[in-house]
Amino acid sequence: MTSTTAPSGTTPDHAPLSNDRPLPPESVEHFDRFGWVLAPALFSPSEVTQISEWIDELAARPEQSGRHWVYHQPSLTDPSRSLIQRIENFCPFHPGLDGIARHSRLTRASAQLLGEEVALFKEKINFKEPGGAGFDLHQDQQAGWSRYAPLFVTAMICIDPATIENGCLEVARGLDRPDRLIADEWRPVNDQESSAFTMQPVPTEPGDALFFDSYFPHASKANRSPSRRRILFMTYNALSFGDQRGAYHTDKYKSFPPDIDRAPGDEYRFRV
Repeated sequence: MTSTTAPSGTTPDHAPLSNDRPLPPESVEHFDRFGWVLAPALFSPSEVTQISEWIDELAARPEQSGRHWVYHQPSLTDPSRSLIQRIENFCPFHPGLDGIARHSRLTRASAQLLGEEVALFKEKINFKEPGGAGFDLHQDQQAGWSRYAPLFVTAMICIDPATIENGCLEVARGLDRPDRLIADEWRPVNDQESSAFTMQPVPTEPGDALFFDSYFPHASKANRSPSRRRILFMTYNALSFGDQRGAYHTDKYKSFPPDIDRAPGDEYRFRV
C-alpha cells in the first residue's frame, strides 16, 4: 500500500520564516513586480512520484458525500465520456497531501511572498485529461474571494509535463502586478479588458512550481493531446486574516457542490 506520509522534504517543521526561504531574492522581486514567479524543480523527482501516486489513489476512491469533492466534465472529443475535471477539499481526508499543503516549502515560499506566515485557504487538483476543457482568462479574486481576505497566493505544482499541446498555464505579459479587479466578479475577463497585455504559455516540468497572486490574470487551453496534465494547486492567505478555509468551503458548497451532492434536475454553472 502506498504511504500517505509526507515526503522527507515536506516534514512538518514549523521553522521560523528567517531560517528557511525556498525562493531566492530575485524570485521574490519578480513576484512583487509582476504578480507571478516560476520556481523550477522545487520538488524532487522522488517527491513528485509520491505525490502522483497519492493523486491516483485519491482519484480511485469511491465518491462519497461528506468526503473529498469530485467534479466531472464531458470529454470535448467524445461527449459520451465523463472525465474527472478536478478534486477539491481533500486535505481533511489525505494526510500526505495535507502535509504538502500545510507544512512544506510551499507554505514557506508563500510566506515569503505575502510577507508573513500563511493559512491554507483552499486546495484542488486539476486533472485535464485528454479531451479536458481549458479555463477562460480570469483573476481568482473575481470569485468573491474579497469577503475572506484582500489577497491570496496560489502555488501551482506540476505533476505531469504541462505543454502547449495539453493546455499549460498561460500568464499575462506586458502587465505590471495588478492590485485590483480588471473585470467584474463572477465572469471571465473579456477581450477589451485584456487588450493591455498578451498571454504567454508557460510550459512546466514535473516538480516545477509557479506562484501567482489572486489578482494575476491567467488562463489555459483545452487538452487536445493524448497525454494527461495533472496540476496541484494550493492557495494561501496571510495568517493575519485568519483561517478562512471553512467559511470558503461552506459558501462554495451552497452554490457549487460536488457532483455527488447535486440535486437531480438542478443546473450548476462554473463561472470563474
